[in-house]
Amino acid sequence: MSILYTLLILSVIIMVHEIGHLASAKLFNVYCQEFSLGMGPKIWGFKRKETSYNLRLFPFGGFVNMAGEAMIDVEVPHERTLLGIKKYQRIIIMLSGIFMNFILAFVLFVGINWNLGYIYQSPKAVIAGVVENSPAEVAGLQLDDKILKMTFVDGSSIIPKNFDDVITYTQLYHNEITFTLLRGSTELTISVTPVYDEENQRYFLGVMLPPSEKVTINLFEGIGYAFNTMIGTIYGMFLLIGKLLTGVGLQSVSGPLGIIEVTQTQASYGLLNMIYLTAILSLNVGVFNLLPLPILDGGRVFLILIEMIIKKPINKKFELALMYGSALVMILLMVLATWQDLGKLL
Repeated sequence: MSILYTLLILSVIIMVHEIGHLASAKLFNVYCQEFSLGMGPKIWGFKRKETSYNLRLFPFGGFVNMAGEAMIDVEVPHERTLLGIKKYQRIIIMLSGIFMNFILAFVLFVGINWNLGYIYQSPKAVIAGVVENSPAEVAGLQLDDKILKMTFVDGSSIIPKNFDDVITYTQLYHNEITFTLLRGSTELTISVTPVYDEENQRYFLGVMLPPSEKVTINLFEGIGYAFNTMIGTIYGMFLLIGKLLTGVGLQSVSGPLGIIEVTQTQASYGLLNMIYLTAILSLNVGVFNLLPLPILDGGRVFLILIEMIIKKPINKKFELALMYGSALVMILLMVLATWQDLGKLL
């Protein structure tokens, strides 16, 4: 059942993404021959005006077949192709799928807030207790220590805004972490190395966090908190991507098997958790597509911007080589994620 839930969630996210491309393409009068959800043989569909809307056998991905981007079996005037419209219009078409993913997540976050009528604010970075025989206790962390700063082995450091930052960076950095603490009126530093918890599949220090504060909200506040949640999540994703590029946090990468496992867990908690997961995955798809890989929307925009700078089209052989290169990167990333998922499951 978890596989079915995962496919349903991803299908909704991809459909919304592709609707963004379709709507903006039609706005600029680009010929769209087909809009399909899924891949493989067609199992159902209908045609409205010039566009065929199809459902395909394998529920993975989807596409909009636009003139100038794919083979079209009818003659199309140049001005109705992607190459025949203005470059800024092509950029809008490329980014509209990402925009729709962000809109979907925002709407879902708002719906969750309105349904609950309250939110939980993340607790401050103050230690509420220490687990016996844990790395934190061995190192000397104590109740009521306020975490002022976390410094890592690569020389970087952060000032945690709340306990969410402490948790996030503990999962990213698995080597020694040096904490700058305020104990009473005394400032001190203590170094701790997280250990891997096989049962819960995470790194942990052994510190307890204070309870989150429950805050009642009205409709307008529900919108504001939804926006804050979305921005904070996007920031965290870019942060993770930046760390991955330096080799930090590779163990946190997850693929299809990991998504299925998370979906199963969230489904056991009820519908609202499934909706929240859909919002998070929608943001993941949107942020991932912003990466400057030519096979992704962000990469296509990057190539268009280069054309605008050099004032001529990019060499087609060079563009094709970039496409193949980015496809190889995607395959390697998927292999890494799947390997790690299998390792966690086994």
